[in-house]
Amino acid sequence: MQNRLFHAASVSLLAFGLTLQFAPAARGDDWRPVTPDELKMTSEPLAPGAPALYLYRQVDRDDSGVGTSEYNYVRIKILTEEGRKYGNVEIPFVKGQYSVDGIRARTIHPDGSIVEFDGKVFENTIVKSKTLKFLAKTFTMPDVTVGSIIECHYTYNYADNYIFNSRWILSEELFTRHAEFSLKPYNRDSWVVQWVWPAGLPKDTQPPKQDPRGVIKMTSDNIPAFQEEDYMPPENELKFRVDFVYHDSFPERDVNKFWASFGKKRYAWAEDFVNKRKAMEQAAAQIVSPGDSPEVKLQKIYARVQQLRNLSYEEEKTEQQEKREKIKLPGNVEELWKTGYGTGDQITWLFMALARAAGVEAHPCLVSTRNEYFFQKERMNDRELNSNVILAKLDGKDLFFDPGSKFTPFGMLPWSETGVVGLELDKNGGTWLKTPVFMSDASQIQRAADLKLSEDGTLEGKLKVTYTGLSASTRRVDERNEDDTARKKYLEDEVREFMPVGIDVELTNKPAWNSSDNALVAEFNLKVQGWLSSAGRRALLPTGFFVAPEKHMFEHASRVYPIYFSYPYSKVDDVSVQLPLAWQLTAVPKPFDDNAKAAEYSLKIDEDKGVLHVHRELRSDLVMVPVDVYPVLRNFYQVVKTQDDQQLILQPAKAAASN
Repeated sequence: MQNRLFHAASVSLLAFGLTLQFAPAARGDDWRPVTPDELKMTSEPLAPGAPALYLYRQVDRDDSGVGTSEYNYVRIKILTEEGRKYGNVEIPFVKGQYSVDGIRARTIHPDGSIVEFDGKVFENTIVKSKTLKFLAKTFTMPDVTVGSIIECHYTYNYADNYIFNSRWILSEELFTRHAEFSLKPYNRDSWVVQWVWPAGLPKDTQPPKQDPRGVIKMTSDNIPAFQEEDYMPPENELKFRVDFVYHDSFPERDVNKFWASFGKKRYAWAEDFVNKRKAMEQAAAQIVSPGDSPEVKLQKIYARVQQLRNLSYEEEKTEQQEKREKIKLPGNVEELWKTGYGTGDQITWLFMALARAAGVEAHPCLVSTRNEYFFQKERMNDRELNSNVILAKLDGKDLFFDPGSKFTPFGMLPWSETGVVGLELDKNGGTWLKTPVFMSDASQIQRAADLKLSEDGTLEGKLKVTYTGLSASTRRVDERNEDDTARKKYLEDEVREFMPVGIDVELTNKPAWNSSDNALVAEFNLKVQGWLSSAGRRALLPTGFFVAPEKHMFEHASRVYPIYFSYPYSKVDDVSVQLPLAWQLTAVPKPFDDNAKAAEYSLKIDEDKGVLHVHRELRSDLVMVPVDVYPVLRNFYQVVKTQDDQQLILQPAKAAASN
């Protein structure tokens, strides 16, 4: 994958876009002067061993126009051979929400000679998110060598009419010597802007200040490189950053009063959207029967609204495509029911309206998702309550629903909405709550294999993989807009990732991709050559069949950040292997079980009449693990690896009898 260091702002701007009118430093083909020290430098004492570093970064954002733009200028020094990879550039963007324009780049050699970039800029897909397609402008800098300086400037232009929410991301993959940031805020009508730095600021960095012209500015020196780790919290929650939050009037300073005022407004809006009682009673009568229990009513309503066209999960459309389809968002639940389409949030509100019409108590809630940031009400950023769920009361129990999150099973929430802070809305402003976390038995990967081992070491047979709960819904969301060929490859590639060796695998059934209640079941033909390894007159048979994902978990002895899992899960493997005729095991290990309370691993192996049976379970009920507990977690997975790496000894019956 190419380097993304030229994206000096942040892809996390996503749906909050608001086109650059000013620039304090460089524009067009203007370049900052290069100093003799920059040309001759070979290392940075504050970043020993760094392959490259930012000499300079500049981010100038302008929210003051009809839209928003952001000018970026970066200068990188290549220090080692490894650092040459940063000459392969990616500038990410979200198609339909913002574009990348005005790319200019050049390479400067240590002797001061300059090579201008005049090559082709490509557009490639790099990431797919829940609802957005991530692309990147990619190109290769010319003639990059150790000691070179590479620099580039470009502008992000955001789509009009987006709710504007700006931020500066200070932390990047490489150490930064000097960075300059500016923001020209939206200042029309009564709008005001606040700014906060949730993760703090780099050492000796002064907070942003607003100059007499209203431009907010900040400089920062010696910003440490951001260290990525596996299974860490959202990186934007950990990075140094400055968030800008706009309010349509001067914001309330008292936290409780702020959220009470916000809650009252959103409650009034939600109730106005669903206030179509007669239409909803008629619609509910088409879905439920008078004799249905409240839970059955909810199940039927949930299934029905999930059948509606969910615009939030469709591929981004151009303005021309939307005009051709004549898509107009419904203004209330009655219009939504008649048109048969709406956004995910609107479909969730419809569920509440229908539930009430069916006689079930249901309340509107706003929650904060945890896939990019962690909510803190003290920041008083109402846009962080960015999703809606419904709280239903059944037999004295609180149940949460979000049918507008496509493929989410009844009774569950998408993982990013579990274990998060939310606000149950009412006329007085609302009550704070926390959504549940669904334990490991609700989201499983079950792998059942019926295999045959030949004397030449080939392992061949059938494999059935069953995904339930969030393990199913996340895969359905990932592949929702793909065709059968792409989905087939997706599942086959995942089986390849399960196995620690190369395999031949072919999907043989058609999984239920468009269901939310049923498990996602995939069946395969499987063939693995060379599964046995020779050991003289004996052969070694690995006991770990689908264990590759755990082989390299938490290998590092030290850890910087907490350990963060998306959701609790379990893996259950049940493998039967028909051994070659006249071959037998010399010994079978005793059953093993390591129960660490929040995580558990068990392995049981037996053999009967020439059939080897391996049953393996791995359970994780963890979400966030403090960094000081990392040694315990690492030790647990070291035990898992040790057990998975066991090898059974096989030998022909005659050889066994002679021993």
